[in-house]
Amino acid sequence: MTFGGNLLIGASGSGAVAFLPMFLSALRTEFSGSVTVLMTHSATTFLPASTMGLFADRVVTGGDPTTWARSNHVTLAEEHDLFVVLPATANTLAAAAIGGAPNLLTTTVLEFPTPVVFFPVMSAQMWAKPSVQRNAALLREDGHEIVNPAVGPRYDVALGRFVTGPTPPTPPQFVSKVAERLR
Repeated sequence: MTFGGNLLIGASGSGAVAFLPMFLSALRTEFSGSVTVLMTHSATTFLPASTMGLFADRVVTGGDPTTWARSNHVTLAEEHDLFVVLPATANTLAAAAIGGAPNLLTTTVLEFPTPVVFFPVMSAQMWAKPSVQRNAALLREDGHEIVNPAVGPRYDVALGRFVTGPTPPTPPQFVSKVAERLR
């Protein structure tokens, strides 16, 4: 069953952002709406915005001042039905939890009229930290949704081997969550 709408995906700076095209490809099998990807500067160091543009209808980085009048936190919030953040780093969760606005992504979280869905992606040690769990709890208290990562095998780029720890959602899980919120 297909579904539509205007989806905004925030992508923060994690190596996991390299998998975002896979999530969008899976989404396109059921989703007939438009997809805008809002990338932080750090995200674009892992995955160029031009590559993301092959999979999204629109990519916004906030880096080009000539686009600021059209692509800012107010217009992005007004034009979209759902805002999800994948991957959501510990830094992004912290900024959003305290109402910080250090970049266009977190500024848009503040502006967005409905709860945002965060998909945290980080190491097991980071996810287990009391400060990260407090930030996730604060976001939940504010009405946002935190999709707890599953635990399983994943390749750790820094260690150069597979480890057991938090994993991003599978593409079908991501599509299911988006469909649940947009149907």
